[in-house]
Amino acid sequence: MSNPIISAIEARRTINLFDAARGIDEQQIHELVRLATLAPTAFNLQNWRFIAVCTPEAKARLRAVAWDQAKVTDAAVTFIVCGQLADHRQLAERLAPSVEAGFMPPAMVPGWEGAAKGLYFEQPQRQRDEAVRTATFGAGTLIQAAQAMGLGSSPMIGFDAEAVAQGFGLADDEIPVMLVAVGYAAPENWPQKPRRPLGQVLSVL
Repeated sequence: MSNPIISAIEARRTINLFDAARGIDEQQIHELVRLATLAPTAFNLQNWRFIAVCTPEAKARLRAVAWDQAKVTDAAVTFIVCGQLADHRQLAERLAPSVEAGFMPPAMVPGWEGAAKGLYFEQPQRQRDEAVRTATFGAGTLIQAAQAMGLGSSPMIGFDAEAVAQGFGLADDEIPVMLVAVGYAAPENWPQKPRRPLGQVLSVL
């Protein structure tokens, strides 16, 4: 019996040509991000934000700072996936739902706060690294969610990060890690490109 998750992973391909005539609705956008936020984050910080660029005006502004890539405007929506600098002071709020659900003891929270403070406080490189990791986990899950919903996707790093931050109102603690264009694939796209043999990428110790 085939596993639908494995089948979706095997079928996924990067889409560079989108059917510009086909859009998706706001409910689908919400569902894509809901699924993306089920990805893991350190300490459950959930230090990410997703900006769904879907109006013609906003798409045009984004394309202008994304190396004029046509898929930004042809896709139904292009997400700006932002990582937020890891901050231990946000942890109590982020863990509160787990405490309220009854599976995380309240007395455990200060220990997690202390561990997060030890990792991130006055450690700007670690804060930034965690922001990038978090956004990458979210973007990867968003890509697989799109595949499961019958949509194509394309992750992009070709953009002016400073211009995106200024033009789309990112906060000082937010980093635009990548763009993810999502929509319906045009028929001219290539199939999934072959991958390197496992012998070249896997070591079993």
